[in-house]
Amino acid sequence: MTVIKQEDLIASVADALQYISYYHPLDYIRALGAAYERETAPAAKDAIAQILTNSRMCALGHRPICQDTGIVVAFVKVGMAVRWEAGLSVEAMINEGVRRAYTDFDNPLRASIVADPAGKRTNTRDNTPAVIHYEIVPGDRVEITLAAKGGGSENKAKLAMLNPADSIADWVVQAVPTLGAGWCPPGILGIGIGGTAEKAMLLAKESLMEPVDMHELQARGARNRLEELRLELYRRVNALGIGAQGLGGMTTVLDVKIRDYPTHAASLPVALIPNCAATRHIHFSLDGSGPAVPTPPRIEDWPKIDWKPAPDARRVDLELVTKADVALWRPGETLLLSGKLLTGRDAAHQRIADLFARGEGLPEGVDFTKRFIYYVGPVSPVRGEVVGPAGPTTATRMDQYTEMMLEKTGLIGMIGKAERGPSAIAAIKAHRAVYLVAVGGAAYLVAKAIKSAKVLAFPELGMEAVYEFVVEDMPVTVAVDSQGVSVHDSGPREWRIKTGKTPLAGA
Repeated sequence: MTVIKQEDLIASVADALQYISYYHPLDYIRALGAAYERETAPAAKDAIAQILTNSRMCALGHRPICQDTGIVVAFVKVGMAVRWEAGLSVEAMINEGVRRAYTDFDNPLRASIVADPAGKRTNTRDNTPAVIHYEIVPGDRVEITLAAKGGGSENKAKLAMLNPADSIADWVVQAVPTLGAGWCPPGILGIGIGGTAEKAMLLAKESLMEPVDMHELQARGARNRLEELRLELYRRVNALGIGAQGLGGMTTVLDVKIRDYPTHAASLPVALIPNCAATRHIHFSLDGSGPAVPTPPRIEDWPKIDWKPAPDARRVDLELVTKADVALWRPGETLLLSGKLLTGRDAAHQRIADLFARGEGLPEGVDFTKRFIYYVGPVSPVRGEVVGPAGPTTATRMDQYTEMMLEKTGLIGMIGKAERGPSAIAAIKAHRAVYLVAVGGAAYLVAKAIKSAKVLAFPELGMEAVYEFVVEDMPVTVAVDSQGVSVHDSGPREWRIKTGKTPLAGA
């Protein structure tokens, strides 16, 4: 009988979560490298280059690929012949591993989990608890698959209870554009078919743990209906032209993974969960011989891509920029920002809204006049860093505050990731402001442009506090110009027209 010791499971979970925070799976990197070589849309190619360069930097520096280091999901298969030498439950052991990983001194990971989700939403400070799924199976081992799932992609999950005669492919192709770009494409789509509503969602999540092998499937051809569906969806979703970061381009998904399960004759549950450009997962096994030790990949296996800003990128001095300058910027244009900008996310925006509602002003020392705000929640710095990985968060969550910020604070621009909704675009147009995007999935690369950082307000919010950053040549793309034109609308549309591709059935 195999004996699994408490410390072996805890240490294995902690080491695995640290590992996936800075090492992309190599199958993903190879697929993304191939997509870079194929890409012809300049903005999308630049975004992929930033993601690949960031990935290599993180592998070398052992720092998080993305500032959103995710919610931990564990799939645990316990062999029926296993005996535990432990005083904690399996759930408690896994959560202790999570706590150790996220509070690691050399590479602290951002704590994003909040308790009382419908109430106070208080950060648990150590990213616990994990979401854990168990199976009791034959055998004498414990098999664990861990994922660290970012909020931007997890928030885009979809479920439909279709009629048996409905087209699964048509539903997916119609659903993907509604996801926007907040899930940071290019990534992977996980599809779950059958069972019940909750089973379909679990199947979709499990499918994302599988290797990226679309290139192999394309080479050999489909052997069954699910593989036919994978090929069809890969072709049709990429024909949507959404592209990297939603800027328009050839590759929106690198793979489509599908799992199914028998279902009721009257039912066809279908779930869709995307994985982002910071896809993070790992599998390990415990056989009683000690903790699992992941094998580091070879840096030589990364594509030899070293992102540099384009020679024609517009350099912007944030100390001197005016609304007249902003009016000259056009969607899709690359900018390099230097100077001071402020940060703020959901919690900081709500605090500001509460202050205005009480007739009060901004906190002392906070002045947004003629400034830009960066939607970011950075990782804590280590080893002399000014700030840890500091990529953008999804801007649509700030749409409800955009009119208030532009009207009452003197703000002239915002920086985040993904598209803006109609109300935010209307406010941007009305106030002749601008919205810029940084690349989601390039957090460590972006952080290198930040030369100093200090908290100005709401320090109790942790990573959601208002910071002042001084940046030098921070790369961004104009996403919504002062006339309200959005690259997330124009980019994919122009790409489809240019290539003549169509996502229609049979394309």
